[in-house]
Amino acid sequence: MDKDTLKLELKEKIIQYLNLMDLKPEDIKDDEPLFGPELGLDSIDSIEMVVLLEREYGIKIKNPNEGRKILVDVNVMADYIIANSSKV
Repeated sequence: MDKDTLKLELKEKIIQYLNLMDLKPEDIKDDEPLFGPELGLDSIDSIEMVVLLEREYGIKIKNPNEGRKILVDVNVMADYIIANSSKV
């Protein structure tokens, strides 16, 4: 899977997992911070994002500091998945 396809898939899964049904994938910019005023995600959403990565891509995040480095934006997540998942 190429990176652009993965980024689109990630956006769709973020919308699904976080129940952000008022958003479309194109509403989420690749370099937009996931946690901040733009999307308004919070700590509960970060747990759902960790679950998403484990279920969909086989990536387990055990250390909260590691999670903060991965759950930055769609670009960073896609890069991490490409480097660390056997499912891509």
